[in-house]
This record gives sequence, C-alpha cells and structure tokens, in this order.
Amino acid sequence: MSSFVTPDEHEVPRITPAVRWIIALNVGIYFLQVTVLGRDVERMLGFTSSDLPLYWWKALTYMFVHAGFLHIAANMYMLWLFGPRVEHAWSAGSFTRYYLWCGLGGWLAHVLFFRNTSTTLVGASGAIYGVMLAYAMRWPSHELYLFGAVPVKMKWLFLGYLGVDVVLGLANGDTGGGVAHFAHIGGAAAGWLYLRTPSGQHIDRLRQRVAQVPDVPDETPRAVPRSAPRPRERGNEVDEIVAKSKAIAATRRPPAPAPKPSAAASKKADDLNLVLDKISEQGLASLTTDERRLLEEMSKKLRDR
Repeated sequence: MSSFVTPDEHEVPRITPAVRWIIALNVGIYFLQVTVLGRDVERMLGFTSSDLPLYWWKALTYMFVHAGFLHIAANMYMLWLFGPRVEHAWSAGSFTRYYLWCGLGGWLAHVLFFRNTSTTLVGASGAIYGVMLAYAMRWPSHELYLFGAVPVKMKWLFLGYLGVDVVLGLANGDTGGGVAHFAHIGGAAAGWLYLRTPSGQHIDRLRQRVAQVPDVPDETPRAVPRSAPRPRERGNEVDEIVAKSKAIAATRRPPAPAPKPSAAASKKADDLNLVLDKISEQGLASLTTDERRLLEEMSKKLRDR
C-alpha cells in the first residue's frame, strides 16, 4: 500500500522488541483461530456489550483477535510500518503502554457510540490508529508512497484515514458496515489525549534532554541535562588558583628579622641626619670638609645596593 521516504532510515531498526511481540501474539492467536479453536476465539476473547461487567477483561483481549486474514494482515502491516520508529524514539515499555491505552480508547468509543449490542468487537485497529497518530505528530512531514506511486505526507495520510472513518461511522450508524469506525476514532482520540498531557510526553521529552555522555570526561558516565550544563571548567580554574595560593601561603617562611645596626652605624646615621638638616636650613655651601666626606660616603653606599 505504501512505503517510506525517510532520510535516516538506516538508524531505525526495521523491527523493535515491543512491535515484534505484539505481532507475534496477534499471529499466534489467529493461528489458533484458523486451526484448532475456530470462531470460539472470537467468543472467548472478542467483546460484546453484554460482556460487561462480568467479562471486563475482554476490553483488552479484543484487540488481539481478528475477523479474517485481510483484517490481521492490514493491521499488522500498519503496525510494522509505523510502530518501530515510534518505539525507537520512546522505549519498549512506553510504546506497549501507549498501544494498550489506545486500544482501550477504541473499546470505550465503541461502547459509548455503537449501540448494536449483538456485534462482536475484534481487531487492533484502535491501537494502530493511536500508533499512526503518534507517528504523524512526531514526523508530520515524512512522506510515504501511497500505492507505491503517490507521495503523501504523513499528517495528510492520517487525517485522510480519520476523515473516512468519521464519515462512514456517522453514515452507517449502528450497522457499522462491518467495520468498527468508532473504535478507530476512539483509538486516535485516546492517543491524542495521551500525547497532549505531561504524563504522555515526559518520557519522550526526557529522552530528548538527556545526554548519553558525561559533561566532564574524567567522571563516571551518567545522565545529565543537555540544556543545563554545569559551569565546571571555570569553577575548576578558580578553585585551583585558590588552592595554590593557600599552599604557597602555608609553606612560605616568615622573613628573617633584620639585624640590629651597630653603634658605629647608628652614629653615622645620626650624623647624616644632622648634615641633611643643615643642608635644608643653610644650603650645601655651609658644609664642612668632614660633613661633605660623610655625605659622599653614604651616597656611594646607596648607589652600590
């Protein structure tokens, strides 16, 4: 019916664990249906309105039973086509919960809007519509070749499917035309509610925000937010400078006390002070020969230091 045109198809596994197990379970039940148990499978696992409240669990089992080969083939093909990419973006557990949630949404819509109590509800279409919606919301512009020839964006393909179900569901009313159109619509509605609430988005958003490598190469690998990295480099630089300064201050020896001047040196200092006072009061010409000699001696000592 259709095929993908995606630029990074090689990065996504063609089949993922949850999709594999869901397909295997559906095929296994269908095998029992056509070989051993026959239509008893629909009676045991399919849902009718009269099953409530005693057989409430059929609200889950109905989605693993199909009315014929074309029914199961179409549903499993759609699951194989869209499911792996959604599961790869989330996780196997998240995908499985979402799948079952959409199936329950299809069941609820069937109960609320389909009044023919004698009709048995079977098939995974409600859950499949939820998977298609998740794909269309995540990659709305990805293209498929409809009938192998006509390129169609995913968002328009899904809206086209849903529009047909709305028209046929309203037109056929209680008869249903042999197709559970309201279950399709209910599965899509449940998926939309799930994806539009924080409880449905937190896994995907967390996956987009968590890095797979640590922000510091020498640390043990751990998950850290990409949008809020720690200012590690600048903090380390400042810490290193402070640590080195403290180490230097701790190891630095106090300066040795200056030796006390001798009596002769003290006398010369006093004489020099007197000479300098005399120069400031009477001028350089008033100095005697000894005073001039003292001034030149002290000046030479200062120049030699």
